Amino acid sequence: MTWRFALVIEPAASDDPRHDFADTFTVIDASAPALTVGELSTQRGDGVFESIGVVDGHAQEVQAHLERLAHSAALCDLPAPNIEQWRQAVAVAAASCAPGEAVIKLILSRGIEHGPTPTAWVTAAPAADNSAVRERGVRVVTLDRGYGIDTPGRAPWLLLGAKTLSYAVNMAAIREAKRRGADDAVFVSSDGFVLEGPTSSVILRRGDTFVTPAPGAGILHGTTQLSLFEELERRGFATAYEDVPVEALREADAAWLVSSVRLAAPVVTVDGQPIPFDPELTASLNAYLLSPRD
Repeated sequence: MTWRFALVIEPAASDDPRHDFADTFTVIDASAPALTVGELSTQRGDGVFESIGVVDGHAQEVQAHLERLAHSAALCDLPAPNIEQWRQAVAVAAASCAPGEAVIKLILSRGIEHGPTPTAWVTAAPAADNSAVRERGVRVVTLDRGYGIDTPGRAPWLLLGAKTLSYAVNMAAIREAKRRGADDAVFVSSDGFVLEGPTSSVILRRGDTFVTPAPGAGILHGTTQLSLFEELERRGFATAYEDVPVEALREADAAWLVSSVRLAAPVVTVDGQPIPFDPELTASLNAYLLSPRD
């Protein structure tokens, strides 16, 4: 992905009352060096981020993403972001996007080691073409995440449920999935419950009920999943948050990996075992996700 736009934010206090934050933004050359060698986002992955889908210049579900950014910051003991400042930064980035699909990334880092303030920036770039995966689906393998479903409550310092910059494990899981002949992975707990994908939420269908793993298990609460559940409820379906055994995924009437940029990718096999695939419903869900959503 080639970043086409970038701006640096001078972070304002969360209670800063001003209405216009334009003078806290500095647009920079997205292809030029911009971080110092002491930056903790690169030294230690010590920061949080959000990826926002953009369709024809409209940034999707901005409020939900900003609320999750603030939640992740709180879990990581980072200064609370000023929501209005970040909203204005997103608007500036969205205005730079060409027609079609794009992605805006928000980054809030702890900053320079021993420095006085955090570092913050926003980037924008065209999104990859995800049309094929939305239409044909993904093959997934289940991978043990290495902890039980009750671990997040006992070990909050693991930052499970925060969207941190420490994504090396997530990327390693996708590489392992490809080594096993699949396209993507679904993390499962050591005691046999479905958690999430490395970059996605998991939704499965059981009759007329759509289920996603309960977020209390250290799962990142997906903005796209939340939006889809609202839409499914409007269509008359039931939705539920549950502890989902691995076998329930393998026996589902249908399943999807959902995320802000890829949108709804239907799962076609789990650990090599085919599961039902509903092309018509999937196309309908993605049509909704490509519509303007606030």
